[in-house]
Amino acid sequence: MTDPAVERDAAEAASAFSHPPVAPDATAAYGEHPDQIVDFHAPRGERAQPGTARSAPLVVVLHGGAWRAPYDRQHVTPFADFLARQGFAVANVEYRRGSSLPHQDAEGPVAGRWPETFDDVAAALDALPELAAEALPEADPRRMVLTGHSAGGHLALWAAARHVLPQDAPAGWRLPAPPLLRGVVALAPIADFTVAQELGVCGGASAQLLGGAVHFAARRPYADPAALLPTGIATAVVQGRGDIVVPESVSEAYVAAAALAGEMVGLTLLDGVGHFPLIDPAADGCAVVAEEISQLAW
Repeated sequence: MTDPAVERDAAEAASAFSHPPVAPDATAAYGEHPDQIVDFHAPRGERAQPGTARSAPLVVVLHGGAWRAPYDRQHVTPFADFLARQGFAVANVEYRRGSSLPHQDAEGPVAGRWPETFDDVAAALDALPELAAEALPEADPRRMVLTGHSAGGHLALWAAARHVLPQDAPAGWRLPAPPLLRGVVALAPIADFTVAQELGVCGGASAQLLGGAVHFAARRPYADPAALLPTGIATAVVQGRGDIVVPESVSEAYVAAAALAGEMVGLTLLDGVGHFPLIDPAADGCAVVAEEISQLAW
């Protein structure tokens, strides 16, 4: 017999990936590597004010895909376009992901690169205000919200916590003060590495991201959002109760860690929703995400 949860997940994934890629309005590089680029989508819809400088909040999208090379930003371009149609200026960030060759005892492509994945997210966020000013003048970096799905949700939480990284963090990662953000909306994020590893989320991807199990304990304090609290940044997590890719318990562990650190993190749990409707413009879950972003941005 087939598992109904697996069948639902497959159907939700098929729907999310059925939308054709949406070309950006502009693209800019934040480094020399081919993956060090940002796509910009101009705001549209009732809220948009074409030609008006800094008229729209800037939503930064960090895509998921378990930090693995086969999954790039193209699969979230319909989601980026959906947000642009809500009147947001959108920056869809690419970053270096894992090698396409299996290693580190992985059965498939390895997840992430240490330290390059984090190098890129830090560099992209630092460069965004200047890049947006040139590529998309409507974008207002003073009203910036980070969002990300799955592994991208992890990166969004990490980017918002750079000011609380250990003092000996790799060069370019740590900020001397909190980033200028309206907040973070993390979508089914891999937000607690210990719980994620215990559950085998994405085939042990979080340990692979850190360079393998041998490095997990030493590098986790520099990479795990659950270890980088409190941030002082307004944070919301949106999670499907039916998610079998990144289970609800991962988000709940992060929210509990935040509470222990004296910080309140909003948690919106959606009944009957799995992993992929959160980035599917055809799904009700995507509208919930847009509303969460709106509450922070406008």
